[in-house]
Amino acid sequence: MTDFVLLFRQPDLKHSKASASELQGLKKKWEDWVGGIAAQGRFKDQGIRLAAEGKVLRAGGVVTDGPFVEIREMLGSFIVVQAESLEDATTLAHGCPALDTGGSVEIRPFYG
Repeated sequence: MTDFVLLFRQPDLKHSKASASELQGLKKKWEDWVGGIAAQGRFKDQGIRLAAEGKVLRAGGVVTDGPFVEIREMLGSFIVVQAESLEDATTLAHGCPALDTGGSVEIRPFYG
């Protein structure tokens, strides 16, 4: 088995008009989805949810508000899973709740 990181990109939900019950439902979807991966024994490590604010440092010492203010998606969090291949890891990413809110999942292996 190889370790893969699943990076979750989502629209900025800070200004979302979702109700508390809708947000609670989304939280439950995340718990169920990650729980399903864990039940298969393929959940390796819980990532930490990232704050929306930050800075981006670019070459030449240029610092801008970030992260990635020029795009509509932001990196929200990540997890590490174990899979047989990139295709297998991609299959694990299907059903991710980020996809329900207009987000995406980036699947990447670690250099080993």
